[in-house]
Amino acid sequence: MNPTVAAQLGIQAFEPADYLQSDEDCALYLQACMDQAPEDAALFTKAVGDIARARGMMQLARDTGLTREGLYKALGEQGNPSFATVVKVMHALGLQFHVGARQAQG
Repeated sequence: MNPTVAAQLGIQAFEPADYLQSDEDCALYLQACMDQAPEDAALFTKAVGDIARARGMMQLARDTGLTREGLYKALGEQGNPSFATVVKVMHALGLQFHVGARQAQG
């Protein structure tokens, strides 16, 4: 929807960061993204960015040693961070990966 039309109708864009209050919320959000689109690295990265915005980019920048601007760029819609950056951000956010065998289809 056109942003101008949305504003005229009083419709605001959905901002996931507004709903990520607890560590459990964040973990469930990432898991839902992985369940919904397991091969979509961009979706996962965007979700990590949503969590980063919910927690505060300034503090995350301090915790990771990365710049705030660099984090916004790497975790934004057009970002393509290295795996090392994603791991560093996940660690600073207090999140971890869990790897398991994929369930067979059918």
